[in-house]
Amino acid sequence: MSSNTFGTLFSVTTFGESHGAALGCIVDGVPAGLPLDLDALKSELARRRPGQSGMTTPRQEADAPEILSGVLNGVATGAPIAILFRNTNQHSADYDAIANLFRPGHADYAWERKFGFRDARGGGRTSGRETVARVAAGAIAKQLLARHGVTVRACALEIAGIKAQNIDWDQVERNPVRAPDAEAAVRMADAVNAAHSDHDSVGGIILCEALGLPAGLGEPVFDKLDALTAHAILSIGGVKGIEFGAGFGAAVMRGSAHNDPILPGGKFASNNAGGVLGGISNGDVFTFRCAVKPTASINRPQKTIDRDGTPAEISTPGRHDPCLVPRMVPVVEAMTAIVLADLLLLAKNSRLA
Repeated sequence: MSSNTFGTLFSVTTFGESHGAALGCIVDGVPAGLPLDLDALKSELARRRPGQSGMTTPRQEADAPEILSGVLNGVATGAPIAILFRNTNQHSADYDAIANLFRPGHADYAWERKFGFRDARGGGRTSGRETVARVAAGAIAKQLLARHGVTVRACALEIAGIKAQNIDWDQVERNPVRAPDAEAAVRMADAVNAAHSDHDSVGGIILCEALGLPAGLGEPVFDKLDALTAHAILSIGGVKGIEFGAGFGAAVMRGSAHNDPILPGGKFASNNAGGVLGGISNGDVFTFRCAVKPTASINRPQKTIDRDGTPAEISTPGRHDPCLVPRMVPVVEAMTAIVLADLLLLAKNSRLA
């Protein structure tokens, strides 16, 4: 199985399985001499960590990072940075009864058809637990971006059809659903809890922004800023769509309304483009939204087949998030930061250097 590495100069490789001994990442291309704040790394991991509220999986994993290489006295050496996370709270026996069945909404069936084999213990590499490695790599990317005045932030714009009516970024880390609207956050949480009580799940929409990007990031024609970001975000399990700026709303607009007027000093009167023109950042806020499906693992009967093709019924036991959105917010930030860090390093040989 290939395709476990993402990026060109700032590259990230993840490894490990949900119920294996450990997961981890190797981050290559971090400039030598970059100071790395381990507390900031741990803080990002804590935002993704399971068991942080009643609306997340009760699986208890410390997600304590073991830095094996590439860092000396808190500074990147320029060598590959290897980070390990040991699994300590697996309940693999939860999957014994369904090991021969394909879970609806999961990668089980497609994985079996492609490889002829799959890890039934929580999905193996297809588990959302793999994202702990992405968040660790993204935390390093964020620290590199910060030195260039770039910040990345995300929030739960919508959950279970309940939309945030206000965008107050100070509210995001003050509620368990990570919504930017305190009133909407309460209703979102109620919807998540109601679905959980009904042995079901809900999805939502995540808004992400990158502020402080210089104009000129992106490598047309195939490695455009938005193209690479779409690749990165759609590689996150559970993400089913992405739109930049006005997004799909652009389909019903006239060009005169969609075009962003350019003002003196290279500013824009609006941001329907989402901060990217022709695949290159234009200096405005880089913004997109991604759609997250309801969690596939639900503990209620569903129709499926076994490995022999025989019809069967399945309910998925174990410990699962009734909504992926709150814990996916830092994952979306991480993958965005990885893309931007890579493009920033690629731009070093251009006039942006």
